Amino acid sequence: MTLSIDRTAPLHDRVRHFIPAAEWPVFADDIDAILTLKRQRNAVILAHNYQTPEIYHCVADLVGDSLALARLAQTTEADIIVLAGVHFMAETAKLLNPEKTVLIPDQEAGCSLAESITAEDVRGLRALHPGAPVVTYVNTSAAVKAESDICCTSGNARKVVESLGVKRVIMIPDEFLARNIAAETDVEIITWKGRCEVHERFTAADVRDVREAHPGVIVLAHPECPPEVVKEADFSGSTAVMSDFISSRKPPRVALLTECSMSDNIAVGNPEVEFVRPCNLCPHMKRITLKNIRQALEHNRHEVTIDPAIAGKARRAVERMLAI
Repeated sequence: MTLSIDRTAPLHDRVRHFIPAAEWPVFADDIDAILTLKRQRNAVILAHNYQTPEIYHCVADLVGDSLALARLAQTTEADIIVLAGVHFMAETAKLLNPEKTVLIPDQEAGCSLAESITAEDVRGLRALHPGAPVVTYVNTSAAVKAESDICCTSGNARKVVESLGVKRVIMIPDEFLARNIAAETDVEIITWKGRCEVHERFTAADVRDVREAHPGVIVLAHPECPPEVVKEADFSGSTAVMSDFISSRKPPRVALLTECSMSDNIAVGNPEVEFVRPCNLCPHMKRITLKNIRQALEHNRHEVTIDPAIAGKARRAVERMLAI
């Protein structure tokens, strides 16, 4: 244990504001083992912005939002990809790297959006709205992607919708993302009833309360928040766009209306910015831990597989998005 603490000391310096020195021994052994296993197995860890700091800053090789992870998954030369995120992200990595082994540390790490719609639902929407192309948020299963024309993320949704050159599209499954994009474009958007359990809980009153308690605060809202929340905020964007906003503009005080770990991870690189944290936890993201990342690498645990009949169609929808 002492050797692990010594070897990982430089990593603790990155996160010392979030993990006290007295608690570091709880993490050091797993971090040390993971770093060794990555070298031995030619593995990389892709971590979403909602992962906790000890994962995001200490063992991850590539980090970002869902769009960034989709792109980065294609660039790695590793034999094994460990996806520190939720299941649809691991599926997307597998779609783009069919020859690689993709592992998810906890196969129960799901997503309320992905679970809100099925492939049968998509076929039903097509029947109700013949001729309207289906734009599918990446927060969906491979089976749903396979029924779609093109995928999108919160960061590129408007660009994807407008790239199709049509007057009307079906946009699934996030109702609030679709309504927020509809307010920015002349394209008619048909919505679905899915919602993110993290972002749907924010209210316009929350924004007003934050402003009253913290005068001068800049409020950034994720576009999965309700439209009235986005309207009350100063700025709305994907997690990557929020991070860029803070890094480039360095506002003295900000509040991020998104998952809790997002603020922690951005704060590491922006110590001069004060973060107000009116956040909500994602229970699915928090299923990923150092311990189960280590177990995934030790035992090849929870390999992601996709039916080839589904994979080809789903891959085309994702690749069409990446080409824009």
